[in-house]
Amino acid sequence: MRTISENRCFEGVQGVYAHDSHATNCEMTFGLFLPREAEDGPVPVLWYLSGLTCTHENAMIKAGAQAFAAEHGIALVFPDTSPRGEGVADHEDYDLGQGAGFYVNATQAPWAPHFRMWDYVAEELPNAIDAAFPIDPERQAITGHSMGGHGALTLAMGQPGRFRSVSAFAPIANPVASDWGRKQFGAYLGSDESLWTPHDATHLMRDQGFDGEVLIDQGASDQFLDLLRPEALAQAMAARRQAGTFRMQKGYDHSYFFVSTFIPDHIEFHAEALWA
Repeated sequence: MRTISENRCFEGVQGVYAHDSHATNCEMTFGLFLPREAEDGPVPVLWYLSGLTCTHENAMIKAGAQAFAAEHGIALVFPDTSPRGEGVADHEDYDLGQGAGFYVNATQAPWAPHFRMWDYVAEELPNAIDAAFPIDPERQAITGHSMGGHGALTLAMGQPGRFRSVSAFAPIANPVASDWGRKQFGAYLGSDESLWTPHDATHLMRDQGFDGEVLIDQGASDQFLDLLRPEALAQAMAARRQAGTFRMQKGYDHSYFFVSTFIPDHIEFHAEALWA
């Protein structure tokens, strides 16, 4: 574990760290906010997964989450969205390759050697953080924006019992039926669409749901609504009678102005589950 920076932040510490990843076969960077309470012992943790083109920095700098996490004594983890560096495959399109890992384990060339973001976020990074920082592994929650909202929902439903709560901002809700999904799944996972559905929040919601509370916020003026397909997830939640809330926010778009407006609600939502 290599420390890149540590800054005092709302009486806690906002750090940025790097480590060698076996899952992605390259160095990975992540942000970690530890509240003041971490000085006295392990604290609950909220994972924040970012969207297309983002690094660990986007949410760490733009979401304004640290102030509200500090109020509730919760740590925040900001992973990167993909492997990076020399020798890591990339693509000229912004929505494929570096910055667009989609939180899956790639099986196809040229992506398979490095693009194993499911293993990285689900197993390797949590283990590395548990070993190095005062985090309570029994009290975890997860959220994310756009591609990260897709990742948060699929990781939460794909690992029953791990997360006490899950939320998402404008998630890619039905990727197997969207160009934000079909393109990436085809490249990373191949043409067998049966391998795609375990990474589709709408399918997972229909088939199994989440064993806790769910909160979804979607901007009604989001410029990417046709790609996100929020109606599919909302219908799946209703059909399953999933405990939770799906909110369409009038006038809001896909930007971090939207995320920062509703991040207090999401952190309070997770705090209730994490401190229960």
